[in-house]
Amino acid sequence: MSAQSNAAAGGSPTGILLIRFYAVFLVLVGGLLAIGGIKLALAGGAYYYLLSGAVLIASGILLWSKRRLGAWLYGLFFVATLGWAVWEVGGDGWALLPRIAAPAVVGLWLLMPIVRRNLVGQRPLAQFDALVTILVAGIVAIAAGAGFHALQPQSSDPIFQTGTTSFTAMPLPATSVNSNGNWQHYGNDQGGSRFSGLDQITLENVRHLKVAWTTRVGYSVFGEGANFEATPIKVGESLYLCKSDNEVIALNAETGEIRWRFNPKIDPSGLTQAVACRGVSYYRVPEATGACAERIITNTVDARLIALDAATGELCRDFGTNGVTSLLTGMGDVGKGYYYVSSAPTIVRGKVVLGGWVSDNQYWGEPSGVIRAYDVVTGKFAWAFDMGRPDRQTEPPAGEDYTRSTPNSWAPMSADEDLGLVYAPTGNATPDWYGASRRSFDDQYSSSVVALDAETGKPRWSFQTTHHDLWDYDVPSQPTLADIQGPNGVEKILVQATKRGELFVLDRRTGVPLANVVEHPVPQGGAPGERLSPTQPYSDGMPSTRGPNLRERDMWGVTPLDQMWCRIEFKKTRYDGHATPPGLEPTLSYPGSAGGTDWGSVSIDPDRGILITNALRMAMRVQLVPRAVADQMNLKPLTVETAKRGVAGGPQAKTPYGILVAPFLSPLQVPCQRPPYGTISGIDLRTHKLLWTQPFGTARESGPFHIPSMLPITMGVPNWGGSITTRGGLTFIAASQDRYIRAFDTATGKLLWQSFLPAGGGATPLSYLSTASGRQFVVIVAGGSYPIQSKFGDYIVAFALPSR
Repeated sequence: MSAQSNAAAGGSPTGILLIRFYAVFLVLVGGLLAIGGIKLALAGGAYYYLLSGAVLIASGILLWSKRRLGAWLYGLFFVATLGWAVWEVGGDGWALLPRIAAPAVVGLWLLMPIVRRNLVGQRPLAQFDALVTILVAGIVAIAAGAGFHALQPQSSDPIFQTGTTSFTAMPLPATSVNSNGNWQHYGNDQGGSRFSGLDQITLENVRHLKVAWTTRVGYSVFGEGANFEATPIKVGESLYLCKSDNEVIALNAETGEIRWRFNPKIDPSGLTQAVACRGVSYYRVPEATGACAERIITNTVDARLIALDAATGELCRDFGTNGVTSLLTGMGDVGKGYYYVSSAPTIVRGKVVLGGWVSDNQYWGEPSGVIRAYDVVTGKFAWAFDMGRPDRQTEPPAGEDYTRSTPNSWAPMSADEDLGLVYAPTGNATPDWYGASRRSFDDQYSSSVVALDAETGKPRWSFQTTHHDLWDYDVPSQPTLADIQGPNGVEKILVQATKRGELFVLDRRTGVPLANVVEHPVPQGGAPGERLSPTQPYSDGMPSTRGPNLRERDMWGVTPLDQMWCRIEFKKTRYDGHATPPGLEPTLSYPGSAGGTDWGSVSIDPDRGILITNALRMAMRVQLVPRAVADQMNLKPLTVETAKRGVAGGPQAKTPYGILVAPFLSPLQVPCQRPPYGTISGIDLRTHKLLWTQPFGTARESGPFHIPSMLPITMGVPNWGGSITTRGGLTFIAASQDRYIRAFDTATGKLLWQSFLPAGGGATPLSYLSTASGRQFVVIVAGGSYPIQSKFGDYIVAFALPSR
């Protein structure tokens, strides 16, 4: 029986059932699109969803009656969708995915022979098969859409604002830099360059890197979900590192065997799994011998400074009181979980310098952000930089505390031993999202890099990266120091990376910008009672990594439905571009408070004059809520009890407003903005031009509801950690959500090698030479990361070339 006679006879029951099931599905989806499309159109958004919803409803109704016209109407919808999608986003595959993947898959149903045989009516374009017809029409639609896309104004990506250059290698300096095989500081040197002078691993042989050893150190007292973000240091033949509960561990650098462990037995009450210990420090006492001549300095999450013998892990009894100095002296009332030091202490001119992390957004009047120095041998107090009393370097007199609620410095610091300066990146005065209660000295030093005299603690200069910061844009990155050949000779530079995606290049002697900084107007109109800075500083002389301002067409999703939801929410949310101030209506902050470059900082190859930076682009949705509403929502300051159960948002007590902050995600828990979310870039520090940039990380561990998609396709995923460079011309970095450690060609960005880790590498690697085997090692802590939802672990993994 022919297809036409079968249809005339009423068709097969199975075919009719399939058609009507499909028809109901189209009507339901079309109804959702039409309802959402009305909302979007009324909000001033695209009409596509309203129109496509109406067409799908009509197609479903026709198909219910088994009319072939319904199938062709769906084909027309798909062709129009192709053209619209390309018109909006061009050839960006990840941006096209939610627009055309689902309609294409759904359309395949109509191409099944059992469905086609049971449709009635004329066959349009009978000389063509339906699939060929749709294909030809789709190609025409794509071509037309591409033409219109090319004609419309495009939002330029600021990362290219200074252009791109080709790269010519500089001759290597005559003196050896960082080539003794150790990694003695958190960033290898005091200036945090993260550059290794080793060149055994090269562009040609890096593909042969293999796992040399793996050591598991056990989870901290906070459990499997705690951050393990340490970068070990390497001195002699030992590695030294800390866990999030401040247990210090020494390992054999050749084998990974544990040599000793020191447990400080912290008090974890009032603390959450978000605590971190990112590194320890090393000091050799001049002309000393015996116990503690070489010592490891560490700080704890319950505010203690501890000195340990590097050989045995025993307390150095001549330091402080039996090896311990309290960091609570002069701090006044410090509630559990409100103050601790998360970064490795900085040692310069015989002093241990450290700031401290202060709990975000709890109340005005939280502990001071004072920066202090202690004698590295005796543990005795040396000086303090209290921003509220910058002329007083002593401890507070009896009855007084350091000034409360001042900007703090929780990120790694840097130092220049010759200049006698320590460089402290600062955060906000608490709370982060409301600033009317801030004082003049708060506004002077917040979200800045401050150069302090290492001998006295007095400020020499400061440079502010965000004025009157209302976006939690505290400076999280270690100031990175390098000597670069410039047009007028060697320049002593300091590069300060920021959450905003701005890279400021300063003369580290004076704080004067070496790359042009311009004040640009920013959006106004914040919450009642707030004051705003009319401008913000932009490093126009350097590429920016923040990405272009968001538009409705940049909204993303897995399907057209959740993409439409994101578009509606985007139109309902205030967003006037970068630095849109928070208010009583929902606003978007982009990049968000976890965006740009975070504590992983940047790395610099001084041989080649190249800076490597990885960055995160994630929008946050922010809303201030009046005090009465915040109280009704039970937004209360942190206590031991609330730390256990977790509290959403920030109370910002003793101010008029609480704060609600969350990533801008779809109902499927994927970002509402299109990829990439993570990038990695190389910048020529001599010309300040972009050498290369690319999305960083694959979609392997990403997916709706945090379910790994296992797609090994480069997407540009969230990243948390930093990179290192080597004299061999390589950049090593883990950091990405997809759990790989990678090696790139520093000059070109070409991926040369990668290895899958047992857990997320949310830390910064190191590289060193083991004299036992003469091999160069690359080591990464694979502990996972809560902020980017990478798998947790307790691993330390070392890579090396095979033994000869």
